Amino acid sequence: MSALRIDLVRTNGIFSLDGQDFEVENNVWLVGDDHEVLVIDAAHDAAPIAAAVAGRRARLIVATHGHNDHINAALELSDLLDAPVALHPADAELWSAVHPRRRPDVELADGDEIAVGGHALGVIHTPGHSPGGVCLYDAVDGVLFSGDTLFRGGPGATGRSLSSFPVIIESIRHRLLTLPPPTVVHPGHGEGTTIGEEAPHLGEWIDRGH
Repeated sequence: MSALRIDLVRTNGIFSLDGQDFEVENNVWLVGDDHEVLVIDAAHDAAPIAAAVAGRRARLIVATHGHNDHINAALELSDLLDAPVALHPADAELWSAVHPRRRPDVELADGDEIAVGGHALGVIHTPGHSPGGVCLYDAVDGVLFSGDTLFRGGPGATGRSLSSFPVIIESIRHRLLTLPPPTVVHPGHGEGTTIGEEAPHLGEWIDRGH
């Protein structure tokens, strides 16, 4: 089996929640091989994402969660690539705030497997940043696409609507830090890390409360 091909597209735009707007840069991950691809988080601008797909078959557009900065280009990209959009149903409220007239095509569930490029990416439900947050894990190559659940230096932000710090800590503790330490973590924003680099700091995150 060949290694998973991973391409990164960075896009910029506005994250809006609870009446506040923040300028953000998002990581859009394209995962697969030279023939087919899975898009993880269609953020802000469909055109550069479609260009990076470069004619490959787009099997699915996965939203790791329903915050607007991770889904605001999803429907345009879906139409450009003729690819369905997938989201965990617990984030339906967040999705509907951005796309009230069209629902996602596929409902993700914990334990699902998404086949692409000869690999199977497992869906791990990791609520806390949002109710329906998920990560995607390729056990063969040891790669985790963590959305906004886990970053270099700590968990995703909580303290806003539909988020919970205790819940995200439990998701990270029981669903992610149990993965092999060499697992490479590709987050939704910023630079990557590994499970081994982050695991020793869980207690620090709990003490600081974010």
